[in-house]
Amino acid sequence: MSATGEPSFRQSVDLMFNRAAALMDLPPGLEEKIRVCNATYTVRFGVRLRGEIRTFTGYRSVHSEHMEPAKGGIRFAPNVNQDEVEALASLMTYKCALVETPFGGSKGGLCIDPRHYDDFELEQITRRFAYELIKRDMINPAQNVPAPDMGTGEREMAVIADQYQRMNTTDINAKACVTGKPPHAGGIQGRVEATGRGVQYALQEFFRHPEDIAAAGLSGTLDGKRVVVQGLGNVGYHAAHFLSTEDGAIITHVIERDGVVSDPEGLNINALRDWIAENGGVRGFPGAEYHEEGLKALEAECDILIPAAIEGVINMHNAQSIKAPLIIEAANGPVTAGADEILRHKGTVIIPDLYANAGGVTVSYFEWVKNLSHIRFGRMQRRQEEARHQLIVDELERLSADPGINWQLTPNFKERYLRGAGELELVRSGLDDTMRAAYQSMREVWHTRNDVTDLRTAGFMVSIGRVAASYRAKGL
Repeated sequence: MSATGEPSFRQSVDLMFNRAAALMDLPPGLEEKIRVCNATYTVRFGVRLRGEIRTFTGYRSVHSEHMEPAKGGIRFAPNVNQDEVEALASLMTYKCALVETPFGGSKGGLCIDPRHYDDFELEQITRRFAYELIKRDMINPAQNVPAPDMGTGEREMAVIADQYQRMNTTDINAKACVTGKPPHAGGIQGRVEATGRGVQYALQEFFRHPEDIAAAGLSGTLDGKRVVVQGLGNVGYHAAHFLSTEDGAIITHVIERDGVVSDPEGLNINALRDWIAENGGVRGFPGAEYHEEGLKALEAECDILIPAAIEGVINMHNAQSIKAPLIIEAANGPVTAGADEILRHKGTVIIPDLYANAGGVTVSYFEWVKNLSHIRFGRMQRRQEEARHQLIVDELERLSADPGINWQLTPNFKERYLRGAGELELVRSGLDDTMRAAYQSMREVWHTRNDVTDLRTAGFMVSIGRVAASYRAKGL
């Protein structure tokens, strides 16, 4: 606990866990077994760069092996530390349990600022980090499967997969050692957008329930809702892009490292992303108002607040000033336990991180299954599906040609109906179904138990119950 009374990220996760576990009837000792982190491996390795040996520190934490492999991303960031990695690993356990992917929870981190190195140097560093983890089975298709996180992406995952294959030349399932790879290197369509797409599906599911919308003091649909997004990285960009282009939401503010840009009529998210890529920040973005004090915009008037960057941005200092009636945690741990309590008492509805950003691990699961089955989704059934649809279209066209029947097919109907589902459509369908089912499991607890007043507690209770069931099945 800090001097200001603010819990750390790891303490926040434990406090939220404890609040849910206190409402459950768990056998003695099982609660602690689920809560504690099983193991954390710390590695310090050297890489020769720019004429000298530089030493890097990395971590791989396994929180739970109630199911294997353990699953969780690897982040590259200058402030990575053991406490953060262990907190993220525990969140992965609960996240995987909530969306019913057959994984335990794990997380990795490398203490590095990737902006200080070129592509070749990053490959050398990633390859050596992967080597250190692989030789200890901390990366393995059956035991521990990483994925991208902050500061990493498809390139790093492809390097890790290649390093594993070099060290395990006879493992036919080698590509399944890591997810988030590029499609041409064993990845899956829709993985890059997955977490942001999952945020969109989570909000769509929330807005299907008038009772839940009313609990947040809102009404109607996503169309026209004012949205503040903090962090326009991979997750924030895709969430903002899909919500604005497909659901009619208005992105009024985007907060980045160097400040915030705003436009009450709605920001052009694609143009803003291109501007950030070219200029390194949001300052100077044409047609929008700029303020240097970005985090103050978390307190802006809006309908939905999407923190999509780092943990702890909504804390005991600013929670009372947050005006958004609905917060969806696209990042991991953006709301501290102290802030969570303040916001709950204010009546703010929070769609929690263990559900809201589970799109990434869900589509990672699909990629892992694809790698183990050695066949892309849709390959076996797509044309058969089209042929069956053709039969119906042929019959409709025959009927519409009858002069006694005065109707015709809608333009584009034939083209849209005949198209069999490819990998991307199947991935999105599976993700949508997963997000709906997971929300329903949380919602049932939220609305049927008088002692559960928020979705986070409900989500933890569902997750803890499922992990407990796995341990009981193992004889614990």
